[in-house]
Amino acid sequence: MSNFDQYFNANKELWNQRTIVHRDSEFYNLAGFKKGETVLTPIELAEVGDVNGKKLLHLQCHFGMDSLDWARRGAHVTGVDLSDIAIKEARSLNMELGLSAEFVCCNVLDTADYIKQEFDIVFTSYGTIGWLPDLKPWANMISRMLKPGGFFYIAEFHPVIWMFDDDFTHIQYAYENREVIVTESKETYTDRNADIRGKEYSWNHSISEVLNALIGAGLTIASFNEFMYSPYPCFQQVVEIEMGKWHIKGMEGKLPMVYTIRAVKQ
Repeated sequence: MSNFDQYFNANKELWNQRTIVHRDSEFYNLAGFKKGETVLTPIELAEVGDVNGKKLLHLQCHFGMDSLDWARRGAHVTGVDLSDIAIKEARSLNMELGLSAEFVCCNVLDTADYIKQEFDIVFTSYGTIGWLPDLKPWANMISRMLKPGGFFYIAEFHPVIWMFDDDFTHIQYAYENREVIVTESKETYTDRNADIRGKEYSWNHSISEVLNALIGAGLTIASFNEFMYSPYPCFQQVVEIEMGKWHIKGMEGKLPMVYTIRAVKQ
C-alpha cells in the first residue's frame, strides 16, 4: 500500500488533531459515558446482539468509547486505529474505567500483521471505510481475523450521502469509487469552528463494491439494511425529526443515510 502512504499519513495527522477536539466535545459526551451512559446506537445494539463472552475486534475505533461500551457489555475487546493520539486516549480511558480492552495503533489494512488471534465478531461503524482506497485488502483482512462461524458487522453512512457537497445543495461527487477525493479540512463535525487544518484524502464506495469485496473474501452476506436517518447530527443542514433520528433538511425521509451489513465466515 506504499502508493497511498502520503494519504494515510496526512489523514493520521488530521485525526490526531481531531481526537483532542472530539474528546472534549459535547458531541461525544465523554463525561456521560464515564458515568455509565451508552454511546452505541439502537441500530448496532439491535443487530449485533449479545456480545457477552465474545471476542470482538473493533476496526477504526477512534479513541475507544464504542469499544469500551462493548467491553462493558461483556465482550473481550481489541480496538485498532491509525491515530496514535486516539489510541493513547483509548488506553487511558480503559484504565480509568477499570476495563480490560486492548488497543493497537496501526493502519487498519495492516491489522493482521499486528494481531494474531481470531475473533467471534469484527465490528466497524460510521465514517470508516471512506478513508480506504481499496476494499479488497480490507475485506480479506476481516476474513482472516474471523473465526469460522464468526461474523463481521458494519454500520456505515450511506454512499448516497457522500455524493453531496457539504451543505447538501447539489451532487458533487460520483457514487462509485472513481478517484481520490481531496479536500481542505478547516473544521470537524463536533466543532465547526475548531482550529484544524490540513488536506484529507478519502474515497467513495458504492454498496455493490462493499458487498462484492466481502463476498470475494469468502464471507456470506447474512443481512443488509438501509436506514432513512442518521443516529448522529454529524452533517450540516440536519434536523431531528424523531429523538435520535437526524435527516437532511428539506430531504426528510427521502435519502438513505445509513446502511448495515452482517457477513458470516463459514
